[in-house]
Amino acid sequence: MIKLRALELLKENGRIKYWLYMQLGMRYQNFNKMVNNETKSIKYENIETMCRLFDCTPNDLFKISDEL
Repeated sequence: MIKLRALELLKENGRIKYWLYMQLGMRYQNFNKMVNNETKSIKYENIETMCRLFDCTPNDLFKISDEL
């Protein structure tokens, strides 16, 4: 299973969830599902924005987990 590392990256960068929420401009329900890995898809636009905000690549945003 591929997981988004948004919460880990926020902690590494000294930011809070609310900051990312405001930067992405998503509905809170969708944002919360995304950062908690409860969604099945993420828009390319959001991936690009997070890469720019965290100064990273998509490889840094995601990790592969053995969990289902």
